[in-house]
Amino acid sequence: MCSKLRHKVLIVSPHFPPINAADHQRVRMSLPYMEEFGWEPHILTVHPDHIEGVQDPILTKTVPPQIPTTYTGALPVQQTRRIGMSNLGLRCFPYLLQTGDRLLRQQKFDLVYFSTTVFTTMGLGSRWERLFNVPYILDFQDPWLSDYYKQAKTVPPGGRFKYGFAQLQAKILEPRALSKVAHVISVSPAYPKVLQQRYPYLQPEKFTVLPFGAPEPDFAALSQLNIQQKIYNPNDGKRHWVYVGRGGDDMALAVRSLFLGIQAHRSQNPEIWQSVQMHFVGTSYAPGNLAVKTIEPIAQELGIADLVTEHPHRIPYFEALQVLVDSDAILLIGSDDPSYTASKLYPCILAKKAILAIFHNQSSVVDILHSCQAGHAVTFTSNNQPIDLQSEIISQVNSLLSLPKGFQPKTDWLAFQPYTARDMTLQQCKIFDQCLVNYRSNKTLSSVF
Repeated sequence: MCSKLRHKVLIVSPHFPPINAADHQRVRMSLPYMEEFGWEPHILTVHPDHIEGVQDPILTKTVPPQIPTTYTGALPVQQTRRIGMSNLGLRCFPYLLQTGDRLLRQQKFDLVYFSTTVFTTMGLGSRWERLFNVPYILDFQDPWLSDYYKQAKTVPPGGRFKYGFAQLQAKILEPRALSKVAHVISVSPAYPKVLQQRYPYLQPEKFTVLPFGAPEPDFAALSQLNIQQKIYNPNDGKRHWVYVGRGGDDMALAVRSLFLGIQAHRSQNPEIWQSVQMHFVGTSYAPGNLAVKTIEPIAQELGIADLVTEHPHRIPYFEALQVLVDSDAILLIGSDDPSYTASKLYPCILAKKAILAIFHNQSSVVDILHSCQAGHAVTFTSNNQPIDLQSEIISQVNSLLSLPKGFQPKTDWLAFQPYTARDMTLQQCKIFDQCLVNYRSNKTLSSVF
């Protein structure tokens, strides 16, 4: 721990706990270590009463109590939904603007850090840089402006109209957000390439690919929390294979490949499959009755519906971890988008269970899984069809079925070390340091000339 803090960073993360959302995971895992590396964080977020999503009070307890947090309001979703606007970014934008202006006017911040998939809020970065002479960093955990669904000719999350409106906002706000950005952090190596093509003035040194840190403290706390997951009974004598994460049309190739392989294997070995049950958890972002199943229909089509149960609703974070820990094997399903990288990889490795991943061969998940020897991956290219993967899927499924109850992989934890939360936070704070040096140097030069 540093005896004296050197710098102060305002972290903008609208979904910050207790809302169970993946886009605050980097921030939450970094907070315990930031002061050690010379940075004092201050969270700017939206009050959970104004956010739709699964609230998880246990998640709040994992945040160091000394971290200052400022909450803002947002337009009531019950009212804005009547005009087709439930997007949190639009609802909270004027509140974040006003509160951020006040904080930056009243306190001395050295840096503003946007870590969120509520992309609209990133448009505030250039304003704050101009008004308060404070550099800002954008953390891209997903693409903001993207033609993926148009090229793939698939239905985007939330439907074409809602997604189209979001992309219209992106066309307006993304150029503004990137115009004065000090640095861009990305979870995927594909995003920097796209952004540099779109904005040639952004030099390669302004980008860093940095995955999320692995939540080791959460697994350490899990055994003390006495969490009971309600998805399945781990003591019913069956083999429970689980997937925790989103679904969607872009996952269909991987899901269909898996189910096609299982269908073929079961036709030759029907007895062994009587003890297997697969659970797909949290596959939809939509709340309540709006959640739609995307996995079970494929299982029904391929004749293995009796093996598959889909729970489309999101569940609390620690319950999701318990689902992984209680399982006999973990399935990792990837997108047909080569830029997709799964933050859920690290919890799966830390659960110490057999892992079968089905991912695009360009995804970083494949390299990390192999380097840590934590599981097996079946890879595909953009030109593959499910039938192309059948023989390899059958082989990997057969290996899973042959494993004894309680099997743990021989993970190379030394190779896993760079992905831990502390090591990732160190890399993150080094970026903060360098941005501050560069920004001050540029300001000095501009004042001279």
